[in-house]
Amino acid sequence: AVLPERLQRREAERLQGVERQRQKKEAQVVKEEQSEFFLAAFGREREAVEALLAAGALEEAAARLQALQKLLTDSVRFLAPYEVRQGQESVARLQGDLAARRQQLQPKKKFAFRSLKKEAAPGGEALCGFSGAQDAELELGAAELRQRDVLLAGLRRCRVRLRGNPNTLRVRDCRGCTLLCGPVSTSVLVDGCGDCLLALACQQLRTHRTRGCRFYVQVTSRAVIEGCSEVSFAPYAWSYPGIEADFESSGLDRDSNNWNLVDDFDWLATDKPSPNWSLIPEEERITSWD
Repeated sequence: AVLPERLQRREAERLQGVERQRQKKEAQVVKEEQSEFFLAAFGREREAVEALLAAGALEEAAARLQALQKLLTDSVRFLAPYEVRQGQESVARLQGDLAARRQQLQPKKKFAFRSLKKEAAPGGEALCGFSGAQDAELELGAAELRQRDVLLAGLRRCRVRLRGNPNTLRVRDCRGCTLLCGPVSTSVLVDGCGDCLLALACQQLRTHRTRGCRFYVQVTSRAVIEGCSEVSFAPYAWSYPGIEADFESSGLDRDSNNWNLVDDFDWLATDKPSPNWSLIPEEERITSWD
């Protein structure tokens, strides 16, 4: 007997629903398998980097650490947000350990840096950054920044130009500032800032407790925000003479830019976008920086 058209349609819808559920389960299984593979591979590579650091093999450790960062970057599409966060925290910790071991194994360089710091900072402004300045034009060049760890703290209504290749950059408690920075080899942390304009290129960008800031970024992994609101993003567009050489020395891939991929750790919903960040419309993006 031929089923009425209405029943045929209902049966077809039921079968389609069953097929969708099957495909969904299969996709979930694949995702879980990918996650398990990543966690095992990431754990092995992390332990290898730790062993190389302990042995003082810093160049090999740096290369393995860069590969670890790439593994994380390539895997974010199937990882849970907390897994991404744990991975980024592990990479950041290892980057700090690498910088510490470099200083530990090169005491002469460390001593010279402190000497330069003392001579270059009669007003309290350290060679590796600036703190407490107000309404100032602040600059550091390539020789001062090369693979240094830079800290900008407590600035008010300042314009900062960092023309060079730092190792890391930390921006804390800055208000109403413009920060233009060349390529950073590893990570940038922005914490407790408000109403700032930032142009940044880096492997990893983490932003905490920040409000009303505009970011022009090139980042090889997904940017992370936490405790933030009214932050917006656009592609990195600042330039200066010598920036191509700084990108070369930084190791950053100019063809890899996830400027529009942002993980908000305060927003767990997957069916709605986070209200805490947005993309800057093309017609509102800055085209002239100086």
